Amino acid sequence: MSFFGDLIDFLLPETCAGCGGEPGLLCGSCAAPLYGPARPARPARPAPPGLPPLWTVAAYEGPVPKIFSAYKEHGRTALATPLGEALATAVDAALPAPQPPASTTPPPSGPGPPHGASGASPGGAAAGGAWAASGELMPVVWVPSGRGAARRRGHDPMRQAVAVAVRRLRAGGVPVVAVGGLRQCRRVADQAGLGARARRDNLSGALEAVGRAALAGRRVVLVDDVITTGASLAEAARALRAAGADVVAAATVAATPLRRRW
Repeated sequence: MSFFGDLIDFLLPETCAGCGGEPGLLCGSCAAPLYGPARPARPARPAPPGLPPLWTVAAYEGPVPKIFSAYKEHGRTALATPLGEALATAVDAALPAPQPPASTTPPPSGPGPPHGASGASPGGAAAGGAWAASGELMPVVWVPSGRGAARRRGHDPMRQAVAVAVRRLRAGGVPVVAVGGLRQCRRVADQAGLGARARRDNLSGALEAVGRAALAGRRVVLVDDVITTGASLAEAARALRAAGADVVAAATVAATPLRRRW
């Protein structure tokens, strides 16, 4: 961001981050792809290799790329709220049923519980309620930004969005906790413009678990902002498993057309 660009953004009235045509943070049309009753989470297909079924909310098209750019690159940090709300919807849908204690008597056979509010999903509100009853506190771990990107932006976009998502889920009785469990352990090139194989090579071995996060033996949810080829999520899952974690769910806010065949 340039000094004059920042000054203009400060002096001019705030307009919609998606279209720039309406006053406020987001107009109704640009907010619609992210959240609301008509925007349930859906599985992103095909799921990246080595990950559980991945759930997402929005297609990365129309106003959505502009919203992400405004949030990540242009200081519109208030967008953490709508993006975090969308992420919460995806996480809620992605959650599997909790593992019962070994001594628990299996339930009788018959029709299963009703699906949750997020659609034809094994997760959703029903799974969230089951997690609450299980008492297990589920870590939500995000794919970290590079150190240079975080310094340039002046904030950590995923950390803020995850904080919003976790607050919303906990308010609904889903026992999750935000855990900064990953960090970059070597420099990587900018992923923009790289093909699928180049993205995988660029990120291979680039992440490691943060020791103080103590994720060994824990079931975790892995989240990111957008899925393109899945290289970032696959590398994050590898690093978490190397630290002894069990990646049981994965979710993003949005998916590029390559991954939004729902």
